[in-house]
Amino acid sequence: MSSAESDKYIQNQRKLKFAGVDIDVTEEKDLVMVAGIPVTPGPRVILCPGFAITQREVVEKIHGGKVTKRSTLVLEGEDLKVRNLDLDGALVIRTGHDCDVTVDGLVVRNKGCDIEEIPEGATDVPEEVAIRGYTLKQHELLEIIIIEPGKYHIGADGVVNRVE
Repeated sequence: MSSAESDKYIQNQRKLKFAGVDIDVTEEKDLVMVAGIPVTPGPRVILCPGFAITQREVVEKIHGGKVTKRSTLVLEGEDLKVRNLDLDGALVIRTGHDCDVTVDGLVVRNKGCDIEEIPEGATDVPEEVAIRGYTLKQHELLEIIIIEPGKYHIGADGVVNRVE
């Protein structure tokens, strides 16, 4: 499970790099062992299917920016566009249907998330976590959720402004 997840993170790192984002793409030498399985230490990037599946969609929706190696990024929303994101920490942006959202120049600096290995033989964790071998411990996270239809802009300070 964790190996497949790591491969997906790396695939998404490559997509962001191709879109002009300054991001380190994990190479084999960078992998770390967690529960005996090599995984990427980061950045952990999730591009949900509703945001983009193909490289072409990623290039149309993401322009420039920087994502540090310790960062965690989740993007979800069919009409979400991200320009010049500067991320050092953890950021989740989720938008609903008919939400046209442009993120431009957002700067995020927070404690983010760390990989926390599940101790061998632990019985107090859900099966889906145990099979993965680790969990992401959230220290600090900026979460932006917009579900009301409309047009929105998010600038450097992270404030959501309705444009219409």
